[in-house]
Amino acid sequence: MSRIGKKIIIVPEGVKVEFNPASQNQQEIKVTGPKGELNCLLSDAVQFQQKENEITVKLNPKFSKMVAMWGTGRSLLANMIEGVTKGFEKKLELQGTGYKMNVQGEVLTLEVGYSHSVKITAPKGIKFEIEKNILTITGIDKQLVGEITARIRQVRKVEPYKGKGLRYVGEIVRRKEGKKSTSE
Repeated sequence: MSRIGKKIIIVPEGVKVEFNPASQNQQEIKVTGPKGELNCLLSDAVQFQQKENEITVKLNPKFSKMVAMWGTGRSLLANMIEGVTKGFEKKLELQGTGYKMNVQGEVLTLEVGYSHSVKITAPKGIKFEIEKNILTITGIDKQLVGEITARIRQVRKVEPYKGKGLRYVGEIVRRKEGKKSTSE
């Protein structure tokens, strides 16, 4: 039994959820809300039943071996509903002498110790904002926000000796001790 799959999803006012068969073994979920619209394809192993403003998720008896899809399907739908109502955000902090970042339109430019600056273009639905040395990435798609944040962090991961690089806000970096000189 899936503890996550059993939870009921409450649809807030102003959000519209549609379930349409897409192909033989898939269904399309379309969620529309005040912040935008999201689409997702899911397996027919999960069945959704909507009554007024509540959605329950059940496992299709034909696909009884795909129990993992039960909780996954419920989480994907809940994240889509949260995204079109509240949105998602992740924050990265830049530390290091001489490291800079700025945003011009939809292009993020990072100067992080390379001979060239690294430019990252925001995908559709993602916004970059910079305040001092903190970069905030916002959007309605949780997966896309997390993916672009991880891709930006990959440009210059935090190095363990001086702690320079891009890190998530609140991330604790274990520092290593440098080389010790041997004295005789």
